[in-house]
Order: sequence, then structure tokens, then C-alpha cells
Amino acid sequence: MTEVVPFGERLAAVFAAYGRLCVGIDPHAGLLDRWGLPDSAEGVREFGLRVVEAAADRAGIVKPQVAFFERHGAAGYLALERVLQEARDADLLVIGDVKRGDIGSTMAAYAEPWLTPGSTLEVDAITASPYLGLGSLEDTMRLAETNGKGVFVLAATSNPEATAIQRSVLQQSSRAGSSIAGAIVSGVAAWNAGRLEVSNSPMGTAGVVVGATVDLAASGIDRDVDPPRPGLAVLAPGFGAQGAEVKDLRTIFGGYSGGVIVSESRSILGAGPDGIAETIVRHVDEAVTAGA
Repeated sequence: MTEVVPFGERLAAVFAAYGRLCVGIDPHAGLLDRWGLPDSAEGVREFGLRVVEAAADRAGIVKPQVAFFERHGAAGYLALERVLQEARDADLLVIGDVKRGDIGSTMAAYAEPWLTPGSTLEVDAITASPYLGLGSLEDTMRLAETNGKGVFVLAATSNPEATAIQRSVLQQSSRAGSSIAGAIVSGVAAWNAGRLEVSNSPMGTAGVVVGATVDLAASGIDRDVDPPRPGLAVLAPGFGAQGAEVKDLRTIFGGYSGGVIVSESRSILGAGPDGIAETIVRHVDEAVTAGA
């Protein structure tokens, strides 16, 4: 039987080998056109394969945005399966940006094809929405733990439409008085801490999504905390095209800096098929310097 290596250990190994950069695979119509590719299942497949090829042996993490494949229906999913296979074969750590969220049993069903070894949609981690309650993700996080996978829970996202909800203050629950974003971060960290008897990984199975353009203090997230134990993986969009600068990583995230994944899409993909490899190398170096 193959030994299951905890997600936190694998993520830490990627950090050590390649740094923190996560290359987005976002084949939206405008980029397909700029890359000279058709807006079709064939186009998104070719786009994804070229990004994987450019990232392999240069960066350690890729993040396909599933929606851009899904909009092409069944053929789009077949294209995604091929891209995921190539990424796995290239030993890239793959975060499936699926943003699923539902009641417990339904959420577990959503998660199963992404988090089960041998599935054609297998990835190393998924993004998940906690807005039916963080407890609704319990079965998903346990499935991830069992299979050596990860779950990144949306906490403080970089889109302005989310601010009013995520900064709202809880009126009841064990974390009454905390903002929703703050309660999600502390709740995920507490779940990981409660699993220490299962794994002594440098980072836990569950992480959070916190945008690099977010004002953490205004969102109720204390950036001056001591680093959580185990470390909390933070998937951080907002670097590059959205305005955050990688050199400011430690200033932005404070005590959570050790687990930050620098997620960039447009700032890399905009280089086009001929310039993407060189751009990845440059951005990897920037992320390594920021995380040192």
C-alpha cells in the first residue's frame, strides 16, 4: 500500500525546491485570442498544456481555474483532465480552483472526484466556500487528510463585492464578536491544530484564501499573531496585475507569511506563449526573495 504523504509536507517540499509561486491557468476568451488560440475546448486544452510545459521544472505549483474549462461543457472537462494529467506527470503540485460549497454530504460528493487518488480530475488541493458554515466542510477536510490532499477555505477574498459580508461580525457561535473572515481563519487554524495527533507536518491539511490586496486588520484578521502550529497555508491571489507587490509579502501577512503561496495569473499569462517561461523564472525568483 502506498504511503500517504500529508499535504503540508508536500507543500513545504515544493517551497524548499521551487519557492512560493503558483502559476494560474486561466484560459479566458481574451487570453485565448492573444495567444492565437480558438475559444473552444481545443483552445483551452492547448493553453493549459503550454502553461504546464512552461511551469514544469521552473515553478512548483499551478492553479487551473476550473470555470474556464467548464464553460465548454463535457469537452471542456476532457480538456481539463488532459491538462491535469500532464501537470501530475510533470510533478507539479496542482490546486484545483473549484470553489465548491454545500451542505456536508453534498459537499463531500463535490470534493470526491478532485481529492481521490486515481480520479481523472485528481488534484492536490481544492478551494472551497465556507458560507454554509465551516462545519459543512468537515467531511471534505477529513477526506483530504486521508488522501494526503489539501483544502483552501475562502476567508478574505480580493473582490470588493465580498467586503461587506466577510467583514461582518458574528452575533452567535463560539467566535461571536469576530468578523466572518477572522473566524474562518481562526477556525481553520484550530482544525489543523486539533489534528496534530495525526500528523506533525509543517503545515496543515486545511489552508485559507486571503487576498494580498486585502486590509487584514480591517477584515478582522490579526497579522501580528505568532505563526500557527502547524503552519497555515495561505493561498494569496492579488499579486501582480491586481496591484500587490511580492516584495511586501511579509508586511502584508505578518505571522502568516511562512505559509503564503504567491498566486499570479494575468501578470504571467499576459507574457504570451513565447514569453511565459522566462516570466515564470523571474517571478519565481521574486517570490523566493520575498519568502527568504
